[in-house]
Amino acid sequence: MVIKNRVLLLGVIISISLLGCKDAPQKQETINSGEGAPEVATQEASVQDSTRVDATANSAQEETPPLESLPDTAFVRLADYSDGFAFDMRYATDNNFLEETVYPCGECYTRVKTAKALLQANAVFKEKGYRIRFYDCYRPNSVQYKMWELVPNPQYVANPVKGSIHNRGGAVDITLETLEGKPLDMGTDFDFFGPRAHHDHMDLPAEVLENRRVLKETMEAHGFWSIRTEWWHYNLGAASRDAVANFVWPCPTAN
Repeated sequence: MVIKNRVLLLGVIISISLLGCKDAPQKQETINSGEGAPEVATQEASVQDSTRVDATANSAQEETPPLESLPDTAFVRLADYSDGFAFDMRYATDNNFLEETVYPCGECYTRVKTAKALLQANAVFKEKGYRIRFYDCYRPNSVQYKMWELVPNPQYVANPVKGSIHNRGGAVDITLETLEGKPLDMGTDFDFFGPRAHHDHMDLPAEVLENRRVLKETMEAHGFWSIRTEWWHYNLGAASRDAVANFVWPCPTAN
């Protein structure tokens, strides 16, 4: 009877171990297939692998830590470090190509190194009388799967298995607006999937081409690169190798 019970117990332990192995995330060496993207070896990461600094979740007594005191790969809420940006976070509304609200609230998170580059770029834009308006920043990998279901075309949506640089906290979708809040004419709306949104589409008014040039040249001067098919999308080169993340940020609570 003792031997029989030990065999039964051993069988239970083996079954649990096999289930654990089946569910464990696998390391992947993948190549980013985005248009114009460099080849990048990546590894999927869970939220436990991502350091996040949430001033919105901290107590009133705690101050926002300086960017310089944080590791470059930590995630931060951009609005905690500047009030000089504008936000039109489309995926926190149904005004997007999904026609669905997929974010709990309109927050913009990025890696620290991305935030630093954005602050520097925005300072240059402000000298020209503009500022950055954000449509999207860090994007949970689970949302990437929803996008891929609707648009399984790597020219416009990165394969979620490989992950987007949005999922790594290194990409932003942006436009420019005046310091009074008037958006510049870029020729199409955000998430317009067609040739008119391409950087190499030149059959546009001179004003539109100039606005796109100012946006592109300034972002590239601060370490970002664009993709051919989307005038609004910019990736920070230094963030291309960061791990894919899937955390959902906290939303501010009313006092």
